[in-house]
Amino acid sequence: MRETLVLNASFEPLSTVTLRRAVVLVMQDKAVVEHAHPGLRIRAASMDVPVPQVIRLSRYVRVPFRRRAPWSRRGVLVRDQHRCAYCGRRATTVDHVVPRSHGGGDTWLNTVASCAEDNHRKADRTPEQAGMQLLRRPFEPTPADALLSTLGVSVRDGLPEWLPVPA
Repeated sequence: MRETLVLNASFEPLSTVTLRRAVVLVMQDKAVVEHAHPGLRIRAASMDVPVPQVIRLSRYVRVPFRRRAPWSRRGVLVRDQHRCAYCGRRATTVDHVVPRSHGGGDTWLNTVASCAEDNHRKADRTPEQAGMQLLRRPFEPTPADALLSTLGVSVRDGLPEWLPVPA
């Protein structure tokens, strides 16, 4: 099922929801479509709605401040754009830079996306012990970066054309 980014009324990213939930929010006038999938529409007898990729809530919702994005395997793969940190090929697994058996944990700074071959070759060693070099260092994304990257949008690439530029 498609994921839809939900923006607060102030255009800050809040979360992602299913396509079904996004359409319900739009139909109840609780949100407006900011960016839709080109050429895709949801049609019924009494409605015609573009398939939303990004929606913005009509009313501002106060949310508690989140300092950190929660770590997840999927999040690591998305952060690294499904590219192996050792060879650059398509990554399907997550590798711990410092293995868990050596005290390494499930953190943003200790995990990288990896192809199965490199993950197996590195095994229960650090990259230095295995004679492997990281192509890029792991980093901790902000909560907003983590949400935007799930949709393939990167703040580093510049703002999307549908997002208004503050004056």
